[in-house]
Amino acid sequence: MERYRNLSGNSNVVAFEIGAGFITVQFGDGMKYLYTDRSTGAARIAEMQRLARAGQGLNSYIGRAVKKAFERKWR
Repeated sequence: MERYRNLSGNSNVVAFEIGAGFITVQFGDGMKYLYTDRSTGAARIAEMQRLARAGQGLNSYIGRAVKKAFERKWR
């Protein structure tokens, strides 16, 4: 996984992994969430990938637009 840059300094996201049609996000508590085109929608995945690469806004976007639309979670 790639370290999230956290440019705002207050994100709970610590790392992410991007692939075709998915993003996996790891939060500060160690939980990893898999979001896919199927679970969340292609447009939301594209925006999450963009925010992850930018290093800012991913945590708030998940809380605001994606919420619990993950495919699976694990530690």
